[in-house]
Amino acid sequence: MPRPEKHVFICTQNRPQGHPRGSCASSGSMDILNEFMNEIQNRNLFEKITLTNTGCMGPCMAGSSVLVYPEGILYGKVKKADVKTIVEQHLIGGEPVTNLIVPKELW
Repeated sequence: MPRPEKHVFICTQNRPQGHPRGSCASSGSMDILNEFMNEIQNRNLFEKITLTNTGCMGPCMAGSSVLVYPEGILYGKVKKADVKTIVEQHLIGGEPVTNLIVPKELW
């Protein structure tokens, strides 16, 4: 398998209900992970984009969190409806989705 152009990490950390930090899982991260899988499959991007689910990446208050490398851009408060935009605009088009980027003071 060739080296992918992009590596997408999706936080799927799950903490108990009422935990002070919250969790990306309670913000729908599994739906987001599945939507990324669907988009990658539908567009036949397996050789260009690698997808990995992760534990906590830090800014839980900004969940669901999606991190894209090699740029090191962290998206926050990502919803299922945002996935297509991230795939088209950033992963394929090379332009980050600025309104979803986590503020520098959080990450």
